[in-house]
Amino acid sequence: MSDGSLSLPARLCLLAWDTMGTEVSGATRMPQLVRAGALTELAQRGLLTDEDGIATPVDLDSETGDPVLDGLLELVRESRPHRWRTWVTLRARFTLDAVREQLTAGGYLRAEKRRVLGVFPTVEYVLERGVVVEALRARARDVLLGPVPVSEVSERDAAVVALAAAAEPRTLLPGRDRDVPEERVEALAGRCGAAVPVLRTVVREVRTAMAAASVAE
Repeated sequence: MSDGSLSLPARLCLLAWDTMGTEVSGATRMPQLVRAGALTELAQRGLLTDEDGIATPVDLDSETGDPVLDGLLELVRESRPHRWRTWVTLRARFTLDAVREQLTAGGYLRAEKRRVLGVFPTVEYVLERGVVVEALRARARDVLLGPVPVSEVSERDAAVVALAAAAEPRTLLPGRDRDVPEERVEALAGRCGAAVPVLRTVVREVRTAMAAASVAE
């Protein structure tokens, strides 16, 4: 998996990483953000569509070749119909875990096995390629703040920034300058082709999920 071929959920996971340590910014929000990225990419690829607010597989056979996306697509196919808001949160940690494993296999993260209280096994992920994260973040800031015209932003970059800005603006805006340009974000959401209705719905649900997570922190 090269840097240029990183999926939306993989990019969103890396963007939220704290390059100064092992913790992830807004860790309790990560499952919903990564799941939202996976849903959006499946919609952009034409494998999920919206039917009266329901996330609906287009067919029963198509695959992406990406194990994270295909795993979620299989889950949607095998489950009873749900609205997008449900899929943003339902078993979202499974998608995050799959993305982390994928990034570890690609050399972006390193998995370290530990024991909590010396008894309970756990895995801690450590960032291995901070330069990639910084490059992704610089590109995302250019997309969010300019000077790149919205008309020249790719569908993938537009989706990444729209979702990241909705969920965790601290990953994009440095220091205390965290006023998100909402009109720009809305315009970026409109750059996502066939996935525009889905992305706008998912962004709204991500914001709801983020607000709930913030209360819980």
